Amino acid sequence: MEIYQAVVLGIVQGLTEFLPVSSSGHLVLGQIFFGITEPSLAFNISVHMGTLGAVVAVYFADLKNMAVSLMSGTARMVKRQPVLLESDPHLKLALFILAGSVPTALIGLGLKQFEAILFTSALLVGIMLLVTGTILWVSRGFYRTENSGNPLDLKRAVIIGVSQGLAVIPGISRAGATIACGMFCGLDRQTAARFSFLLSIPAILGAESISVLESLDKGVQFDVAVIYGTLVAFVSGLIALKLLIKLVHAGKFHLFAPYCWVLGVLVVLSTII
Repeated sequence: MEIYQAVVLGIVQGLTEFLPVSSSGHLVLGQIFFGITEPSLAFNISVHMGTLGAVVAVYFADLKNMAVSLMSGTARMVKRQPVLLESDPHLKLALFILAGSVPTALIGLGLKQFEAILFTSALLVGIMLLVTGTILWVSRGFYRTENSGNPLDLKRAVIIGVSQGLAVIPGISRAGATIACGMFCGLDRQTAARFSFLLSIPAILGAESISVLESLDKGVQFDVAVIYGTLVAFVSGLIALKLLIKLVHAGKFHLFAPYCWVLGVLVVLSTII
């Protein structure tokens, strides 16, 4: 992979990981455009870690508070003292993230056996982009403010986790599916976005850990192109994440629907004409 290709794909990954337009779908299309039939495993792992770094940077305070609460809760359990979830919102949020990650992992592992088909079909990407656009457009009728939304609970966390698992399919936006699902479940848009991005952290870590373990016998080579791709993925991901948070809070999340529809139609037509 050439450096300019790595930079372009890194930017694509960073922007589309958080904007609700499907990063996996755009990466598949980008690799097809560049004629990359066997994308570098090191590159794929690294650019995803770059976007993960963007989430950590934005939500560092939440992650720090959850870590402190988890250690405190564990210490209380060791001492056989009661752990009151209702009095510790950070511990409760951590447990909801754990609960939401279970269906994500199960669905992701189940779909993994079809990855040879899922990640090589431009037609599938086009169709799923149309689905993503429809989900985003429908979500405009479910915007709620912090005063009118329902609280995040275990049931809603699991349902959102299911939507994240299905977003493994290229063309289905992870951010779009999980934020919209949260709003469909009655969460206010701010809570839906925050939980969506925090829930992405174990999903990205888990997926990339599996990739690393599977590649140990093959060897993973990191070169200059990989480094460039990772850096631009982090920077563009940071920009995209902050932009999407602002748009969600402003009630403009659904405005990405036309882009998904147009791109989806173009991709579908390009495969059948």
